[in-house]
Amino acid sequence: MEWHDDGLIIGLKKHGETSLILEAMTRAHGRHLGLVRGGRSKRWQPLLQPGNSVELVWRARLDEHLGLYAVEVTRPRAANLMASALALHGFSHLGALLRLLAERESHPALYETALRIAEYLGDARAAPAALVRFELAILTELGFGLDLSRCAASGVIEDLIYVSPKSGRAVSRQSGAPYHERLLQLPAFLREDGAAQANDIVEGFRLTGYFLERDVFAPRGLKMPDARSAFLAEYRRRAAAHEGDLAREI
Repeated sequence: MEWHDDGLIIGLKKHGETSLILEAMTRAHGRHLGLVRGGRSKRWQPLLQPGNSVELVWRARLDEHLGLYAVEVTRPRAANLMASALALHGFSHLGALLRLLAERESHPALYETALRIAEYLGDARAAPAALVRFELAILTELGFGLDLSRCAASGVIEDLIYVSPKSGRAVSRQSGAPYHERLLQLPAFLREDGAAQANDIVEGFRLTGYFLERDVFAPRGLKMPDARSAFLAEYRRRAAAHEGDLAREI
């Protein structure tokens, strides 16, 4: 069996003395692993790194086999990711989110989104909002999508500023006023394009984190990725240092 596809390297694991098992998110074949013979050689070590885009040829005798990868690097961005703590933690978290998807299950839209985000993960003005939206997309893909389109109580579509932690549905200011302390905040940037203040970003991560923890990680016996909290800590540090300058149009 054989296929050709584009991929984004999200993980590597040593295999034997000289080889690697390469984990990639691919356009048409989803999250897919394969063996790269000689992948730990001096020639390949600087090229086979998480964050790099590759062209892959996968070959195996049977579909259920691990198979062998032939690899050509097409976009080497790993060095840029490693030069920025924000980008490095961000990509580690991106990979952890993609690992929530079943192996070999096609998710072309998520692949394209991950590819775009990888290009600007070091940009503290754009990357955090993009990662929050990616978390929302992962929740939707796994069957736990939030309904932010209209108020769960009244059906109105204006002034939606809360989310019910029970149903995952938006709630308007008026409907949520009597029990607002029990609701999650809904930052405006998750419903429309525009500027996102640093506190909006933090509230966005709090919102998605609640549902990821409850519906995805905890039921699987997993902990939230350390890279997520490290990314948030680095973002908060930068936001404090720039005194709000990160609240620009995204």
